[in-house]
Formats: sequence, C-alpha cells, structure tokens
Amino acid sequence: MTYANLLLEIENQVALLTINRPKALNSLNPQTLDELSQAIAALQENPEVKVIIITGAGEKAFVAGGDISVMQPLNPLEARQVARQAQQVFNNIEYGAKVVIGAINGYALGGGCELAMACDIRIASDNAKFGQPEINLGIIPGWAGTQRLPRLIGKGKAKELMFTGEMINAAEAVQLGLANHAVPQADLLKTAKQMAEKIAAKPQVAVRLVKEAVDKGIEMESQKAFAYEAELFGLCFSTEDQKEGMDAFLEKRPPVWKNR
Repeated sequence: MTYANLLLEIENQVALLTINRPKALNSLNPQTLDELSQAIAALQENPEVKVIIITGAGEKAFVAGGDISVMQPLNPLEARQVARQAQQVFNNIEYGAKVVIGAINGYALGGGCELAMACDIRIASDNAKFGQPEINLGIIPGWAGTQRLPRLIGKGKAKELMFTGEMINAAEAVQLGLANHAVPQADLLKTAKQMAEKIAAKPQVAVRLVKEAVDKGIEMESQKAFAYEAELFGLCFSTEDQKEGMDAFLEKRPPVWKNR
C-alpha cells in the first residue's frame, strides 16, 4: 500500500514504518492515525515481517504530539472519539502479535510519548525528549498516557510529569524505564535494526507467547498471571520449535527454527 503520511520499507524480515510529516514535527492528525492503523494491521498479517520499527521523519521529532490545529475546535463528543481512535491504534501496536520497536528521534511529546509507550521496546537518540505536556493546553493525556506512563515509571514520577508538563531527556528516560537504551542520533536506526534482526532470528511462536504473557499477565492478579504463564509455557511444548531448540541444545548445534 501507499500512504500520504507514512513511509514503509521491509528488509531482512523487519518493517521500518516512518511517520512522514516533518514540517508538522510528525504530529498525528486523523488521517495519519488511520494510515498507521492500516499499516500496522497489514504488517501484522504479513508473513515476511517478523518485527516492526516505528520512527519519525527528520531529526527533530519522533512525534511531537497530536495535531493541535485539528483538535482545537473539537466538541466534547468529537474529542472523545479522537481519543478512542488513537487508543485503539496504540492498543493494536501493544497487543498485536509482532514485536514493535520505537526508534525515538527527537521529540516524543503528548501523543508521541503515548505512541512510544505502546511499543514493546524504545530506543532513544541522545537528543530525544519525552513528555506529556497536555496540562499546558488545559487538557489531560487522552491517548492512554495516564495509564501507560505510571505502569512504566511509577505513579509518583508519572504524576509529576503530567502535573508539570515538563520534558525529560533520553538519559533520564532510560533511568526511569521509559526508554530501554539511549544512543547517538547517527546510530539510532542502525541500533534499532540490529535489535529487530536479532529478535526476528528467534523462534517466533515463543516470541509471540512472551509478549502475550507479559502484556496480558501484567493486568492480572499475580496468582492468575502465574497460572496463565504456565498455560503458555505448556503450549510451547506443542511446537516444532520447542523440539528443535531442545534437540539442538542437547546435540550442541545451532537450532534451525521453523516458526511453528
């Protein structure tokens, strides 16, 4: 498919999806959210793609937020609908079967920070800035920021960032657990692709089950989550990859994954 506001490249079983509105600092308007939804759905179904990387065009911004010029005139019902649309797109990223890596170049603010938080792994350039500055517009984060941020960095720090609207840099984001790694900007995509290719080379059934166990289990009471993990662990023993992986280990040879 071709998109007005996205760029898509697929190489070595990795899809690089770039939000391409650099003049608007890659802000998310309804069309871009629609295209992002379509692209993620298509990539989830594409057997040639094992891992997805999301980044922003240019060097200034990953995504600087929602498009304020579009949101300013909304009435309450329209604003709620936009919030639900964005939440659904981000849910499809977080809870989809395939691993999604956010390559955070520059500003990840508001909706951009919320998009980054929906990714499984976040790698930030050293000039990245994270924040939920909606308070400065007289609103609150509405694209699941009030829910994902405290789950990632804890309630107290999350409230501080949302109450003050202040930004944090890449190093602090790593310290807080909002980003996995901070790297020089010139190395960002190379680092993201290397990690994506490493994950793509693993047995994909097990990768999907790890993601499912974490994303669903974290919302459960602990004993139910333990039981859910045991069910998925048992399910692994119905796969050809479990047999191959353990045979290869015992035979002291590299495994040859079949992803089934």
